[in-house]
Amino acid sequence: MADLNKIPVTVITGFLGSGKTTLIRHLMQNPQGRRLAVLVNEFGSVGMDGEILKSCADEMCPEENIVELANGCICCTVADDFIPTLEALMARPVRPDHILIETSGLALPKPLLKAFDWPAIRSRITVDGVIALADAEAVAAGRFAPDVAAVEAQRAADDSLDHETPLSEVFEDQISCADIVLLTKADLAGESGIAAARAAVEAEAPRRLPILAMEEGRIDPAVILGLNAAAEDDLHSRPSHHDGADDHEHDDFDTVVMELPEIADPEALKHAIVRLAREQNILRVKGYVAVRGKPMRMLVQAVGERVRAQYDRPWGDTPRVTRLVVIGEHDHVDPAAIHAVLSTGTQEV
Repeated sequence: MADLNKIPVTVITGFLGSGKTTLIRHLMQNPQGRRLAVLVNEFGSVGMDGEILKSCADEMCPEENIVELANGCICCTVADDFIPTLEALMARPVRPDHILIETSGLALPKPLLKAFDWPAIRSRITVDGVIALADAEAVAAGRFAPDVAAVEAQRAADDSLDHETPLSEVFEDQISCADIVLLTKADLAGESGIAAARAAVEAEAPRRLPILAMEEGRIDPAVILGLNAAAEDDLHSRPSHHDGADDHEHDDFDTVVMELPEIADPEALKHAIVRLAREQNILRVKGYVAVRGKPMRMLVQAVGERVRAQYDRPWGDTPRVTRLVVIGEHDHVDPAAIHAVLSTGTQEV
């Protein structure tokens, strides 16, 4: 059992757009008496998820307990950012009872777990558990769970074929490191999709794992918090593609930030984002949009061709600028081409 004097940390991992921020919002709204702190790690220099969560701050998770690290993967910046941030949280006049860490969608969780062996924090913090989120609909479609037999057949036919993609490695490492897997957006996948996603996760898991379906981030916190996994002491049972490597790289992915003027037609912008997924293989688009004549900003979250938008809060004194973070695999990120497509969604109608 974990040392009760240690602050438990839950690492929430999952692919781009799998629903990590939505889950954390639910946990913040249902703390069950726990005083929470949240550490959000974004890929690239500009983050959006931290701002979303700060809008949900309350007395059990005050805004000063929500910290965003947007200077790179936290497992690559341990000494400079991660350790000092945890030490600062523990030094607050009222220490948090539980810390939630939202990794970037591109993060490999095992190198992060190794960071908890640092002398500065090992005696004061323990990893209560690793929760991996997987988009049930996407996994059911086979996007991140390759058919090994089919791949081997292709390899035999073509010696130059590399069956591993960066996306599949990320997915497999997240599942392998998890204590619980949550299949998100279950309502979109349907019963057959959930069954297919469950089978895909089971095929990648190195051991038997609880796999639970979930909608809109809603799950009893008692199911995923208080696991006492002490994951930092259990690394041998969490295999990774990068075991034995001193570090890992994120050069397979690029992020660009697009600033655009106010838009006249939100639907036109949504169609432009869908075009990015279809024509330029863009994985993720997220950010805030200024819609002409609307006092509230529009929050946009897109995963592939699936685009969701909602008005979240008034602009107030904040400059009315459309700012979108666009993420894709390295060879598919062409800033000029991306800007050209998005600009079609900002033109007058």
